[in-house]
Amino acid sequence: MDQFVPIISQVGFPIVVSLYLLYRIETKLDMVVQSIQNLPERMRERT
Repeated sequence: MDQFVPIISQVGFPIVVSLYLLYRIETKLDMVVQSIQNLPERMRERT
């Protein structure tokens, strides 16, 4: 993380926003992947 501080100070706000959004998207994508992996089991329970 210490390596990012000089880069952020040079480039500024867009880098911070991009990193934050990438982190948020990653957590949501993990939830989507988990839901897709659980889908066959849920389908079997319904039938």
